[in-house]
Amino acid sequence: MMKESFEVSGKTITLYKAEQTNQPLVVINMFESDGSTLIPELQKIGTPHINLLVISNLNWNSDLSPWEIPSFLKQEPPFTGEADTHLQWLLNEVIPKAKERIEGTPEKTYIAGYSMAGLFALYALYQCDVFDRAACMSSSFWYPKFKEYALSNKLKRTPEKMYFSLGDKEAKTKHPILKTVQENTEAIVEHFKQSGVDVTFEMNEGNHFKDVDWRIVRGIVEMCK
Repeated sequence: MMKESFEVSGKTITLYKAEQTNQPLVVINMFESDGSTLIPELQKIGTPHINLLVISNLNWNSDLSPWEIPSFLKQEPPFTGEADTHLQWLLNEVIPKAKERIEGTPEKTYIAGYSMAGLFALYALYQCDVFDRAACMSSSFWYPKFKEYALSNKLKRTPEKMYFSLGDKEAKTKHPILKTVQENTEAIVEHFKQSGVDVTFEMNEGNHFKDVDWRIVRGIVEMCK
């Protein structure tokens, strides 16, 4: 995969281009990484034929949050609910510029994410019909009212495939909000299964911060099968 970086509106964009033409484009928001740590893991598992578009330098709690909620953790900035703005920026500015740089024309566009980016990936499916598949790893489905939103609203289109994962210790906390993550994730997964979507759900060993790169890569690979 050939690496190319560019900037859009002050945010760093990194594109790992497939050598083959007309390969799917996978869009992923990352906290700070340019995605370079994912490449060795992809090579270990078996790199799918994809173009990987990584967006970093995000205002994590603002750009990826679907609606405003107050901060509930010490030294944690508030969640300001700017996901709609971020999504439109991706759709109208970032993805078109990425497609100009890759070989051929991608027949499919996928979205993936970890933590708040996993929440955003699923939220995006309710807001647009651009993404054919989604992978949501250790997603922040503890987010207040998000489970209810997901279960009561319709996706803009039925995805070909959805992948979800969670660490088996992520819900083992006394925090009343964070401890709902497994219950909410399982409810969302079951909802999509009952809706006839091709869904894969895996539990991984450890807490939210264990084997992050491996979990992201695992989700991308499984989504692309």
